[in-house]
Amino acid sequence: TNNPLYLPSASHPSLCVSVVLPKDTTTETVRAGARTGNLPVTRQTANSLSHDRPVLYFNITRFTLSVFQELIRKGIPHHFRAIVWQLLGNATDMPVKNQYSELLKMSSPCEKLIRRDIARTYPEHEFFKGQDSLGQEVLFNVMKAYSLVDREVGYCQGSAFIVGLLLMQMPEEEAFCVFVRLMQEYRLRELFKPSMAELGLCIYQFEYLLQEQLPELNVHFRSQSFHTSMYASSWFLTLFLTFLPLPVATRIFDIFMYEGLEIIFRVGLAILQYNQTDLIQLDMEGMSQHFQKVIPHQFDSCPDKLILRAYQVKYNPKRMKKLEKEYTTIKNKEMEEQIEIKRLRTENRLLKQRIETLEKESAALADRLIQGQVTRAQEAEENYVIKRELAVVRQQCTTASESLEKAQDTIRELQQQRYTEQFVSNLQTELEQSRLREAELLGALKEMQDKVLDLEKRSSCLPDENNLATLQEEVKQMKLRELETLRSFREMQEAVTDGQLHLSESPKKNAMNELQDKLMTVRLREAQAQAELREVKLKALQLESQNQIHSKLIGRNEQERSALQDRLQMVANQNKALQAQLNEMKRKQAESDCKSKEEVMAVRLREADSMAAMAELRQKIAELEIQKEEGLIQGQLNHSDSRQYINQLRDQIAELKNEVRQPSPHSHRRAGSHIQVSHLSEMLGANKKTPYL
Repeated sequence: TNNPLYLPSASHPSLCVSVVLPKDTTTETVRAGARTGNLPVTRQTANSLSHDRPVLYFNITRFTLSVFQELIRKGIPHHFRAIVWQLLGNATDMPVKNQYSELLKMSSPCEKLIRRDIARTYPEHEFFKGQDSLGQEVLFNVMKAYSLVDREVGYCQGSAFIVGLLLMQMPEEEAFCVFVRLMQEYRLRELFKPSMAELGLCIYQFEYLLQEQLPELNVHFRSQSFHTSMYASSWFLTLFLTFLPLPVATRIFDIFMYEGLEIIFRVGLAILQYNQTDLIQLDMEGMSQHFQKVIPHQFDSCPDKLILRAYQVKYNPKRMKKLEKEYTTIKNKEMEEQIEIKRLRTENRLLKQRIETLEKESAALADRLIQGQVTRAQEAEENYVIKRELAVVRQQCTTASESLEKAQDTIRELQQQRYTEQFVSNLQTELEQSRLREAELLGALKEMQDKVLDLEKRSSCLPDENNLATLQEEVKQMKLRELETLRSFREMQEAVTDGQLHLSESPKKNAMNELQDKLMTVRLREAQAQAELREVKLKALQLESQNQIHSKLIGRNEQERSALQDRLQMVANQNKALQAQLNEMKRKQAESDCKSKEEVMAVRLREADSMAAMAELRQKIAELEIQKEEGLIQGQLNHSDSRQYINQLRDQIAELKNEVRQPSPHSHRRAGSHIQVSHLSEMLGANKKTPYL
């Protein structure tokens, strides 16, 4: 018939077959055959469709699948490829097609990468030749739109060749829909993911097929370190579009749209089988040149020869499924090992950091211990020197005490002499007063004698008995007074005489002054020696207390060091406990059914990161505690800086010794010494109040 007839199919509504009805076939026969499953399509008809006459596409039923498959393998005519690819990929009516224009208005983070690779996509093809050509522009639009639809994959090198082939056959919107369907339904999305896990699976399966069907070539490849990924990766990523000429690669793509990645395995093995004899005789560099220059052009004239050889290769889908499971198991083990290695590396790094920290702390403690021992040795030496100086000072103090006793005896004697001189001066004063009183008494006596004479004369003239008796009494009283005066005068004369004798016998005045000066000097020396003795005693007590404090600090440092070691052991035990918990969690998690292995691996990675973060936080807490304790110890050690203080004490002792050896007789020197001693006492009292612990 000359008119196309579209027959609905209940089993395969998305598949189409190119068929030409025989001349004797009527429309009713075709419709009845489509309904009953007896569509009259013969192998001869199928052979004639791909070469001689135009083709028509119909929905097919299950019994025509072998004929349709044979037609696909013989190649789809060029002017029907766009429709057939869309129907085979079920991309005729997709919701994403309506979003295409909106996606082009958006910006993609992969635009720079896409622009960079566009110029390298089919550079010799007329449609893509030249910068800013129509082909490059529509290729950029499709790649940009897909990078926005699937942000996980984004853009990957190699996908542009597939999109470019689609654009050679159909408009950009339809090419975009077919490419989205290829990525979703034909395992290409797994191939182009950043992890490229599906590519590893394909390489693993291809290596197994190579080892099984071409063992000699496989041994040669291994001996030359010519890995499968070196030549087969581009086969799976670009579907031979970058390896074989475009007409041959398009024939393979026709079959790929119907059968999937199976044709890639078959064609790859067919190529290796065809070139096995030549490859075995070449080294690694020769094989690389052979793959680049010889193999791509072997089937330019007869693509059917390559397709025929490809379908002569043994391919067992069940075995491929089994290999997929084995590869998944191997990758899971590798992932677990990587997680374990990462965890061990993290723990190793943390332990190294902890060891470095402990080594630094140990070195610091060792330095402090050595410094403390040196300081103790210096303090012991200084204590020995101070003890010697103290012994000298004590000897000087003993000598000064003896001199003081002698001076005190001399002072007592001088004091007695001084008291005698005062007594003599008092006697002289009394003597003068007595002489004055004597003169007065003599004058009064003369007056009284005159009065007596007058009275006697009067009494002789007046012989009155009463008056005479009165006068006699008065005379007696006057005589008594005169006797008392004479007696006191004589006593005073005797006292003056004794004083003069004593003065004549006593030493001179200059000797007495010298003794007084010596007495004052001895007293000053005595006071200074006593002050120095007290100060030296205080210094010795203070040095002994500081020595005890340093000993306690060193003991405390040792205790803290042992505590740190115990804490380190505790942290190690905690790490072991955490390790046991982690192993238990891994065992429980392995027993549970996870929906996706990738989610399981992500959870384990997060657990490992959380454990590492927990360990780091614990390490930071331990470091902060150690720093806090070191700060307290450092503060205590700063208060116990006794070297400078001992030097000050030695200087002050030297000054006091000089003062003892060079005494001054003047009173202001004695006052200065008292001030210096009081100042030193205040210093010692202040040092006693300083909190050392």
